[in-house]
Amino acid sequence: MRLFVAVRPPPEALAHLDAAVVSHRDDWLALGWVPAERWHLTLAFLGDVDPDRVDPLAQRLARTAARHPALTLSFAGAGTFPRGHAHARVVWTGVFGDRRELGLLAAGVVAAASRERIAVDDRPYRPHLTLARVRRPADVSPLVAELSSYAGPVWTVTDLQLLRSHLGPKPRHETLAHWPLGAG
Repeated sequence: MRLFVAVRPPPEALAHLDAAVVSHRDDWLALGWVPAERWHLTLAFLGDVDPDRVDPLAQRLARTAARHPALTLSFAGAGTFPRGHAHARVVWTGVFGDRRELGLLAAGVVAAASRERIAVDDRPYRPHLTLARVRRPADVSPLVAELSSYAGPVWTVTDLQLLRSHLGPKPRHETLAHWPLGAG
């Protein structure tokens, strides 16, 4: 099972961001735009996980969620990975607010997965929401400049989610479990 752990913004925050992005999609057809219904903030990508490990992992994630308070976040600005807009592979919007606490939650998720011997990418956590993937080399500087002034509404993260990725012609994410933050 291809799994990841994330938080999902509320529909109002996603609709606000989508309204800011929608007008750019037709101008940037070469980009692989992520549909709004798949937008989330990944805390840890777990990759392929043996189904027998899901329940023990879920128990650890429940404890992790209980130890962390609800978070206040918002989306703003834009950028790329890597940073050089001329050679970007990903276009994103930034995350503001309780970023330190979000990073601690992500670290807790990584620790929970590691305790279950699930290998997790050890790159530093960089909170962002992926808007689009660059399919062919393109200079996306004009797009990033236009989106850099975006500032979305403040919203609250209230739960942690374990999701499964279903790949294929119509990729989708399935929520396997979720736990409230700060329930402990």
